[in-house]
Amino acid sequence: MAAPTAIWSQLMNTEPLFNKYYFDRVDFVGGTTAFHNLCQNAIQTNSRILEIGCGPSNEMSERLSSLGDLEGADISPEALDNRFLKHVHLYDGVTLPVPTASFIACVSNYVLEHIQDPTQHFLEVSRVLKPGGVYCFRTPNLLHYVSFAAKVLPHNMHRLIANRVRSLPGDHHEPYRTYYRANLSSTIRHLARTAGLDVVQLHLIEKEPSYGKAHSLLFYPMLAYERLVNSTDLFAHFRVNIIAVLQKPRR
Repeated sequence: MAAPTAIWSQLMNTEPLFNKYYFDRVDFVGGTTAFHNLCQNAIQTNSRILEIGCGPSNEMSERLSSLGDLEGADISPEALDNRFLKHVHLYDGVTLPVPTASFIACVSNYVLEHIQDPTQHFLEVSRVLKPGGVYCFRTPNLLHYVSFAAKVLPHNMHRLIANRVRSLPGDHHEPYRTYYRANLSSTIRHLARTAGLDVVQLHLIEKEPSYGKAHSLLFYPMLAYERLVNSTDLFAHFRVNIIAVLQKPRR
């Protein structure tokens, strides 16, 4: 009979579960791949791209750098170590320190949930885009249970559990403070109109449950939820992520 500690360790090893139900399936497309494909289809070849909230070197920056000349904007000096950027603009998180109409595309990946003033953010994006330029972003959907819990939990509690639940390494940076003020599809459409941007694409997607990595007891109910919300578009508004393309009119 296996010792309780051995059984517990086996339950904590969720890698075989993710491989079985997601990564090893021939038709599986991960969330990052889906977002990158969205960007690739929306951004003109060899464009000048600004990644807002770029952070240090990461998979998304690497993929964006293959689409054109990539620059970054971030509040953290960690971004200076991002080897995929041609230039880094450190800023206050409000006013982008770049000239008006200077980029063909802006991209943000899990940034909108951290923005205190989303109206100003979208106005700034509109300002720095050239006519016809696009803003591509991925952000959590507030109607998903993970996002809703993150919003209602005190930030100190979020700092304590978020990285553990996702099985991130101990030296991974703590979660940044979140506000979720631009995390409903209806809110995004309103903010786009206010900033003079057109909504070209807006999709709600549910992929592998990354918060289920810590334990199989979390994985299975999250798997069931993923299957449910992907079973019909009636549940689309409860999927975990919003990915979108906004465009500045050419006129």
